[in-house]
Amino acid sequence: MHADTIPTRLMQQARHRPHAPAYYVKQGDTWRPTTWKAYVTEVRRAARALIALGLEPGGKVAQLGFNCPEWSICQLGAMCAGGVGVGVYTTCSAEEVQYIVNHAEAYALLLDSVEQWEKIQAQRHALPLLKHVILARGMAPIQDPLVLTWEEFEARAEQVSDDGLDERLQAIMPEDLASIIYTSGTTGPPKGAMLSHDNVAWTARVGQQLVELRGDDCGLSYLPLSHIAEQNLTIHAPATSGSAVYYAESLAKVADNLREVQPTVVFGVPRIWEKIHATVSARLAEVSGAKKALLDWARGVASRVHALGNRGAEPGPLLNLQYQLARRLVLTKLRRALGLSRARMCVSGAAPIAVDILEFFASLDVVIHEIYGQSEGSGPTTFNGVGKTKFGSVGMPIPGIEIRLGEDGEILVHGKNVFMGYYKDDAATSQALVDGWLCSGDLGAFDEDGFLNLTGRKKEIIITAGGKNIAPKNLEAALKSNRLISEAIVIGDRRKFLSALITLDEEAVAQFVSEKGLTPGPADQIPELHAAVQKIVDDVNSRLARVEWVRKFTILRHAFSIANGELTPTLKVKRNVVNELYKNQIDAMYAEERA
Repeated sequence: MHADTIPTRLMQQARHRPHAPAYYVKQGDTWRPTTWKAYVTEVRRAARALIALGLEPGGKVAQLGFNCPEWSICQLGAMCAGGVGVGVYTTCSAEEVQYIVNHAEAYALLLDSVEQWEKIQAQRHALPLLKHVILARGMAPIQDPLVLTWEEFEARAEQVSDDGLDERLQAIMPEDLASIIYTSGTTGPPKGAMLSHDNVAWTARVGQQLVELRGDDCGLSYLPLSHIAEQNLTIHAPATSGSAVYYAESLAKVADNLREVQPTVVFGVPRIWEKIHATVSARLAEVSGAKKALLDWARGVASRVHALGNRGAEPGPLLNLQYQLARRLVLTKLRRALGLSRARMCVSGAAPIAVDILEFFASLDVVIHEIYGQSEGSGPTTFNGVGKTKFGSVGMPIPGIEIRLGEDGEILVHGKNVFMGYYKDDAATSQALVDGWLCSGDLGAFDEDGFLNLTGRKKEIIITAGGKNIAPKNLEAALKSNRLISEAIVIGDRRKFLSALITLDEEAVAQFVSEKGLTPGPADQIPELHAAVQKIVDDVNSRLARVEWVRKFTILRHAFSIANGELTPTLKVKRNVVNELYKNQIDAMYAEERA
């Protein structure tokens, strides 16, 4: 009997719903479906081809490219063959790609563009274990003994029988390694979090139950598939529930694709929701007169309804009547324009999101449920469920997971989601896993209702010259809650006071400059912008203890980016890099202190 794994669940989907759509790809103006039967045939063919290429049980297959069916097919093919899938972020430099592919000891690698191939070429001398490079469908052939087109790769499957593959499938044990997730590396070289078949299968089943994922659900795949969240949404959850996946055309087309697909389940990192918020709020600000009055009324009704719903309560007859009217006149049109008309579950995760953003979307009849977790916990640890949501918290422990807080407030996690350890890094593993408990590195506190609130990161705690411990997360979130500020990094470790590096939102700046009749120019050279940011800082300071006040700030000329190394591929700020890159600006804010 086969163990309950993602590969065996995948095979079951082909038997239970052979003609239902498993995934869609846009060709021209049309989204073309591929059935579960055809999808499983593709995965089995890829698994047989990998075996033919010499993949042994436990061998590694890496994927380097934007979300596409071949990415999932190779990952699942490796797992079915008893191997291990390894995702590599598309934004990684040639050196970073070399580090991950070599560290993982990848035998084969899928890539989706000439740009990614050039990274491999540049580091080829340092990739002695890489034997095969597979090109995604649609790529032109590359004349190189290392390279196979997708068609050439699939043809290798003829050398291995279905029975040979079934033997590999039969041999998979729940405790076997299934996937290595390389962390984004906010504090140094990426570490490979090892997830077992049991880890990913158990988490996918719990996730399915949390959001009540069904076969008629669908999602849009656009966040990096190297990240555990998108692997759950694009690969593990559909194999478990039978739901369908639409592969976004590109990051630039996500907004268009959302409107075309109108997915039922939507996951976004905070920056995605923040971007939508900035665009929509700017457009809503242009509405005036009777339309504005109607809009404000409808948003007020939606806010009241969802404030009740988040507590598990129903609106009274009058409020319900108003809500139905508001939806008919205003809210449904707004949701459709956003691409969220069918969305019954919207989720934000991977980093904290401001309460103001959540309340804004609730007023548009879109409740965003915040989730918390990490690669080392196979994804989710806590979740704000339907009827059990509290904005500003990250929810309650998901069923089957135990959470306790260390003496310093560190969040400690125990359950079947907890990873096997870091690949080839015993020292880091012994720090992260203590007596079976995952030491998350995050600080938190439970409120009186059992909701977990994040209070900071252990490694990011600022200890001022006066000995005060300050978690910058809440300060930064408060500053970023104003749409003018896109990013804020609070400084102050071993200093007499706190300061901040601030980047501004381009669209908000353009609107500000236009409304004030100012001459456009670099943001850091417009006095009126500096005064507006000062007002935001003063407002935040007024709600805090004096020791937490941001005394000085510097507006940076450019936003943080992945290309400059300031952001990880999941859009988290690399504090050590920012501190180094902007050392002169930071020192300038403390020049008088030193004098």
